[in-house]
Amino acid sequence: MIKSPPRHARQSRFFVGILTTSIALLALSGCNNVTPSVNNQTIQQPNAAVTPAVQTVVGDYASDGYAKRAQGYDWVGVMIRADGADNGEQIDIKVRARSDVKKPTCHFDGKATLMGQDEAHGVIFQAKINDSTAFFQFKDDTLTIDSQDKYALNYFCSGGASLVGEYQKLEGDLALN
Repeated sequence: MIKSPPRHARQSRFFVGILTTSIALLALSGCNNVTPSVNNQTIQQPNAAVTPAVQTVVGDYASDGYAKRAQGYDWVGVMIRADGADNGEQIDIKVRARSDVKKPTCHFDGKATLMGQDEAHGVIFQAKINDSTAFFQFKDDTLTIDSQDKYALNYFCSGGASLVGEYQKLEGDLALN
């Protein structure tokens, strides 16, 4: 009987494949500097430096327990904001956990840079964290955080928790209490 490789091995190969494909696509694409216009007049945008990929992922995300926080469930939230630096292809990431009942289990502040995007995989950002590369994949209102080294993302959480996981986009702002 042939067994499939463990989930983490499949995910690592997936992200390595995405990285390689994204680099190739970015190298081949020459349409990076497009200015929106109507009737040959440039449209002034409030934050023209931010790429559409960044604009689509900005928002607050939360783990499954967030919906049941009133019943005492633990949860982790991720706040994504446009950074505006690095040609508008960077995001600020803040991870916070429940702090109203007990000491927060996770806390992280960082930045990630756009790797690429496509229909199949959504929008993917990457960041160097603890000598490893972390991936932030946004697809269908879901944020998936993963890393080449799973233990690199444990550093920011207590009690055996990790930043690795899936987070759903919220309609409004994250309520930290």
